[in-house]
Amino acid sequence: MRPKAGVTMTPTEEMNGSGNLMDFLDEPIPDVGTYEDFHTIDWLREKSRDTDRHRKITSKSKESIWEFIKSLLDAWSGWVVMLLIGLLSGTLAGVIDLAVDWMTDLKEGVCLSAFWYSHEQCCWTSNETTFDDRDKCPQWQKWAELMTGHTEGAGEYVLNYFLYILWALLFSFLAVSLVRVFAPYACGSGIPEIKTILSGFIIRGYLGKWTLLIKTVTLVLAVSSGLSLGKEGPLVHVACCCGNLFSSLFSKYSKNEGKRREVLSAAAAAGVSVAFGAPIGGVLFSLEEVSYYFPLKTLWRSFFAALVAAFTLRSINPFGNSRLVLFYVEYHTPWYMAELVPFILLGVFGGLWGTLFIRANIAWCRRRKTTRLGRYPVMEVMAVTGITAILAYPNPYTRRSTSELISQLFNDCGALESSQLCDYVNDPNMTRPVDDIPDRPAGPGVYSALWQLALALIFKIVITIFTFGMKIPSGLFIPSMAVGAIAGRIVGIAVEQMAYHHHDWIIFRNWCRPGADCVTPGLYAMVGAAACLGGVTRMTVSLVVIMFELTGGLEYIVPLMAAAVTSKWVADAFGKEGIYEAHIQLNGYPFLDVKDEFTHRTLATDVMRPRRGEPPLAVLTQDGTTVEDVEALIKDTDYNGFPVVVSRESERLIGFVQRRDLILAIKNARQKQDGVVSNSVVYFTEEAPQLPASNPQPLKLRRILNLSPFTVTDHTPMETVVDIFRKLGLRQCLVTRSGRLLGIITKKDVLRHMAQMMNQDPESIMFN
Repeated sequence: MRPKAGVTMTPTEEMNGSGNLMDFLDEPIPDVGTYEDFHTIDWLREKSRDTDRHRKITSKSKESIWEFIKSLLDAWSGWVVMLLIGLLSGTLAGVIDLAVDWMTDLKEGVCLSAFWYSHEQCCWTSNETTFDDRDKCPQWQKWAELMTGHTEGAGEYVLNYFLYILWALLFSFLAVSLVRVFAPYACGSGIPEIKTILSGFIIRGYLGKWTLLIKTVTLVLAVSSGLSLGKEGPLVHVACCCGNLFSSLFSKYSKNEGKRREVLSAAAAAGVSVAFGAPIGGVLFSLEEVSYYFPLKTLWRSFFAALVAAFTLRSINPFGNSRLVLFYVEYHTPWYMAELVPFILLGVFGGLWGTLFIRANIAWCRRRKTTRLGRYPVMEVMAVTGITAILAYPNPYTRRSTSELISQLFNDCGALESSQLCDYVNDPNMTRPVDDIPDRPAGPGVYSALWQLALALIFKIVITIFTFGMKIPSGLFIPSMAVGAIAGRIVGIAVEQMAYHHHDWIIFRNWCRPGADCVTPGLYAMVGAAACLGGVTRMTVSLVVIMFELTGGLEYIVPLMAAAVTSKWVADAFGKEGIYEAHIQLNGYPFLDVKDEFTHRTLATDVMRPRRGEPPLAVLTQDGTTVEDVEALIKDTDYNGFPVVVSRESERLIGFVQRRDLILAIKNARQKQDGVVSNSVVYFTEEAPQLPASNPQPLKLRRILNLSPFTVTDHTPMETVVDIFRKLGLRQCLVTRSGRLLGIITKKDVLRHMAQMMNQDPESIMFN
């Protein structure tokens, strides 16, 4: 890997110098230009190295047909990586869906004809299923029936209850143990870390092969255990692991951290594409929510990766209904202007729930970090699983998987529905087509379902706060949507009954005649789900697109937009950060959020190091430092780089050299270059300094010097400095006055200063 001297290129011959002294750097040094763990990449250097590589390939391609073919292969490698990411993430998502389906049903019973069939698949193959009891078939037996031979009774209920809890505890114990032993990075949702990685931070192993394998397996176990979590967020992490895996096959991406992040942005889009069956929503999610640098080329590639991933998942067909997701719905009635009022109220509820959830969850996670609770992750997961299973089993709406619950809440009550939610009192004289059933009075089943849903809502709100952030893979999309869908369905049924019993009221008179199908409760559930998800994550555009791709409800874009915008406004009134930003802050990752505004009137001189009373800045001179001095400086300090000046008296800036590059260059020189000893002079100039003949051979290190480090004057407003750090992705910036070096501002200093200005603890930016 050959680094350049900086952003502006100089011809290689000129950089190498024309003296007769051997410059060992004619050969690229292994690992120069790479980064250590928990460090930030230099976007400008990465971009400039890629331009240099591209220029080299273009000039070589004119030399021979073989070089031309190599240049074509290089140009196509990006699309090949996208194809591979799409195929693997689509396949993994399909396998996860099928496994979750089977293992969730395994908690309640087993298929006798083929134990690997889920409940639904088992009864598909049966010829003895009746229309009313389509969930019951002799091939599927609950555990109590299998053991005792009886289906009903208190003893059988208790036995099923006990085995349900036992299976849940087994699954979650396996999940937390695998994460703890093999891949600690496989826990959580992964989106906060992926946002940080895409902003240029390096967390080695976070997207590794072990993490991919363990996250896929434990995600199935965690979702099947019945905990209040989803698989959608972790699927983004899984897809990014696939992206990292395939980008390491091509040197164009494996040797350039900036280019690698373009691949990871596209992989995140593929992850959302398979999580929700929403390819366009996935691209917008990557653009709006996770990506830091998103050039137009990445947009096209994200689109292609999302398309391939969705196509692969569709080929696997995990739900057996030719749909990419479990909750596909088709409504047949339009919505009316007056309904915007309850939609906006659901938006307000979503914003309030988002605020409550973020504050409560962050408080609990902070408690986990700072108290003894954090030392017992297995005990915590087991306790939460036990409580969840004990409270969830008695209520049919919390016993089933959360995706199935959302699917049922989204569904419209057609003539073929037999659930409690559709227990309306039918008019015996009704002669209407099947898909246009008029509004009817609610029967006893609907009222008991409302009570159960109200209890399920309270249960989901409370338990999700304690579940998200435990040491197992846990997504937040599905639990948030479940909270919103339950609230929405309750509101929908209330509006429907009001419209039926009071159709002469002025608000209903214009659009709801007796005998008409006016209100669709399932639509309210869909709007509520969007509102709650928006309140927690603060997504807007991508959220609406994901929701209508998810449900196929194209004509309901306006209600979804109204709810999403309202929930964002309400939640933003209490605090600007979504759940992912809050977790980034809690973990102290060095993330400069583009959405944050910096309005304070401070200057670069207020933030730069060294401050008054601090020791002077550690610098190197262009030709007056020995190898021993450099090694002593590296040993005594932990800075990531050093400015190079003409002399300590003049302090005129020449460039900047990275600590890691210095260490590697000196180590390499000692091994390969004769005559380099501790008192050899290190020089960064073109020509070697004039030295007495008795002196050992000097060491030329101009090649690793960045000749164009980013500089600002001491009177530059911090607002501008923060903007520069954000938009150029800088690691550090040097402060000068009339060409003289005064100090340095690092990304860490900027984040600490911003925290200080917001009256937060600046030491919470801990990074490591």
